[in-house]
Amino acid sequence: MFYKDERLALFIDGSNLYAAAKALGFDIDYKLLRSEFMRRGKMLRVFYYTALLENDDYSPIRPLVDWLHYNGFSMVTKPAKEYTDSMGRRKVKGNMDIELAVNAMELAPHLDHIVIFSGDGDFRPLVESLQRQGVRVSVVSTIRSQPPMIADELRRQCDNFIELNDLRDVIGRPMREPVAQDTEELTDAE
Repeated sequence: MFYKDERLALFIDGSNLYAAAKALGFDIDYKLLRSEFMRRGKMLRVFYYTALLENDDYSPIRPLVDWLHYNGFSMVTKPAKEYTDSMGRRKVKGNMDIELAVNAMELAPHLDHIVIFSGDGDFRPLVESLQRQGVRVSVVSTIRSQPPMIADELRRQCDNFIELNDLRDVIGRPMREPVAQDTEELTDAE
């Protein structure tokens, strides 16, 4: 479903991809991910979207963000918002949907194919708009987790659905020992 001469960009919803890979029992090797998609087309950009806790002295996701930044990924971050839910649990909110959608719309005239790494159904109107502009859209997520991580309406709208579990041997590595990560606690709640 990829053509060697097509101009390609990746848009990675960091917390969504992390949750999908975790549900499938593996970690993403971002160097392998980038190499795999560079092999599939003319890669123009790889965007990675994540919210960061600014008030913590050390954030477990910071080394990943720094590594991605130094290795050719365009990092899009914003401060996460911390709150306490009705059960008294500490929660972190960091929705990056608007940033991803705006960047995809801005780059669409320069691209032939966009790959979105997210199963969030909120991206269905974005995919539809990109398609109207003549851009092919692939979505990477999973239906093999319980529950599935991709919204049915997004899977039906995209030109090509790529099952994340099918990429495991190409872009995956075994999960590390569990470490509390900010991305695990991120929610899209408004």
